[in-house]
Amino acid sequence: MDGVADEASAEDELKRKFREALDRKRQAQSDRNGKGARGSSKIHGTHEAAGGKRSFRRKSGG
Repeated sequence: MDGVADEASAEDELKRKFREALDRKRQAQSDRNGKGARGSSKIHGTHEAAGGKRSFRRKSGG
């Protein structure tokens, strides 16, 4: 039984370390952007429709 408990505690420890690293990464990104985790996207504004109507042409021959 101790082997199973040791594996579970080792797994929990690994998960805890990953969560801490992820929290540090998120904190560093929010500090860098000065905005926080939300709104840190590199995409600003929406993509507008291109001018003019699209025309599709069928490929001809070989």
